[in-house]
Amino acid sequence: MWKPTNQPTAPGRPTEPERIPTSAPSAPAVTETAASSAPRPVSASTADQATIGKSLVIKGEVTGSESLYIDGRVEGSINLAGNRVTVGRNGVVAANINAREIVVLGKVRGNLTASDRVDIRSDGSLTGDVVAARISIEDGAFFKGGIDIRKAGQQPGQKPNGEEKPVTSTPAEVAAARA
Repeated sequence: MWKPTNQPTAPGRPTEPERIPTSAPSAPAVTETAASSAPRPVSASTADQATIGKSLVIKGEVTGSESLYIDGRVEGSINLAGNRVTVGRNGVVAANINAREIVVLGKVRGNLTASDRVDIRSDGSLTGDVVAARISIEDGAFFKGGIDIRKAGQQPGQKPNGEEKPVTSTPAEVAAARA
């Protein structure tokens, strides 16, 4: 057990507890404000997210209620509706992804649906359609597909004013729409 060297030992006073000097308080935690323009870090703490390592291969459906960092291979579907999915630099994903936020640093082949935002970083590659409220594509990123920007809570197939899009159209309707 550690004992401070600057305190005298007093065997005559056994009822007084030994005092341990306290260290100086640590620096206060820095909080991010809403007005902060600094980019958010890519990784969260390990307690907040699960990780699929470089050597792991998953074929099938991935669901859960925590954020996910993928550095391995995933084939199938990923559904983490209220969380963040990050495809790391070594990650290779052949799946449709549904999450609150999706960050692409590696390779993704599939459609992305995000209730908040999609970020395709400079080393990232995405082949597929994107449905999100916000999207960011950095210089140097590869993207091939379509983009559908939707307000939060807007349902698929719904126009911004609340009208439903027609599901099928006749050739006459198509010609009238072009006129």
